Amino acid sequence: MKKTINSIGLDSKLTKDLADKLNELLANYQLFYMNARGFHWNIKGDKFFELHLKFEELYNDALLKIDEVAERILTLGFTPLHSFTDYIKISNIKEAKNVSDGDKAVGLILDGFKKILEVERDILELSDKANDEGTNSLMSDYIPQQEKLVWMYSSYLNK
Repeated sequence: MKKTINSIGLDSKLTKDLADKLNELLANYQLFYMNARGFHWNIKGDKFFELHLKFEELYNDALLKIDEVAERILTLGFTPLHSFTDYIKISNIKEAKNVSDGDKAVGLILDGFKKILEVERDILELSDKANDEGTNSLMSDYIPQQEKLVWMYSSYLNK
C-alpha cells in the first residue's frame, strides 16, 4: 500500500487520525470555554472577586487555544468542526448550567482539565507516531501549563 503525503510532508492517513483527535480536543475546549464564561458571569459569594478574575483568565486562555487547535487542523489539511451540535456530540466535557457556587465551579474546571489532558496526551502519542512536530510542540506546551493549573485549583479546594 502506497503512502500518501500531505502538503507539509506528513502521512495523510496518520494526519487524518490526528485531525479527528484534534477536533475532539476542539470540541472539549469549546465546552470548557462556555462553562468558564458562565462561571465568570454567575459566580457568587465571598470569593467572587478572586474567582471572577480566575475564570476570565481561563476562558481567555481557552479562546486562544481554540484558535490554535483549529488552525492546526487546517494546517494538516482538514476542516475544524465549527458547530455547537458537533461540539456537544463529541465533547467529553458537558454543559454546566447556572453554576454560581465557587467550589462547584472549580470542581467542574478540574474535571474539564482532566478530560482535556487525556485528549492532549492521546494527541501527543498520535503526533509522535505521525512525526508531526508542530502538533507535538503545541501539546507539549499545553500539558505542563494545565497540569500546573490542576495543582493550583486542587490546592484551592484543599485536595
